[in-house]
Amino acid sequence: MKTPGFRPTHVVPPHGLPAWEAPDPARPTVPLDPLLPVQLVERRGDWGYICCANGWAAWVDGRLLVAVPEDPPAADGEPEAATDPRPLLARVEQALADYRAAVEDLAAGGLDGEAFDMRTEGLRIGLVVDGASMWLYDAQEERWVYGDGRRLSTYATDASVAGEDDTGGASARLVAPEGER
Repeated sequence: MKTPGFRPTHVVPPHGLPAWEAPDPARPTVPLDPLLPVQLVERRGDWGYICCANGWAAWVDGRLLVAVPEDPPAADGEPEAATDPRPLLARVEQALADYRAAVEDLAAGGLDGEAFDMRTEGLRIGLVVDGASMWLYDAQEERWVYGDGRRLSTYATDASVAGEDDTGGASARLVAPEGER
């Protein structure tokens, strides 16, 4: 399901983010994945009401969202080997197929919960498609990329950077599009 007019204004911090059904700590819901693109729709004090590309919405601690300073980079020119989206899409497709196979084996009784956890350990997939725009998680490079079908540009990264934050993890970094560094 696509939310008309979805334009991410923020990404979730690199360690994920708890979410609530209402701006009330007594009503938790499913936590948000690390570096997930979201749109901040409303603020109530420290609370932020966010919407995801698929239309799912929740309340979060708005202070922890990482702002996206500008629109995703526009791709121009012909695709280059390093920015061609097809190899990354193939890796995501294979990871999804691997996960689906593990789910099928679990449902058929061929795996128990522990074996399922071991088989899927380390598997990370992230994909948001909104018309011609695509945000794709590149697990090998530990980054989100933005693409328009012709090329990819780094959008945000969770790769380690010099200087760790107080939690021991690297801070999320938004990076300038190619050619604007």
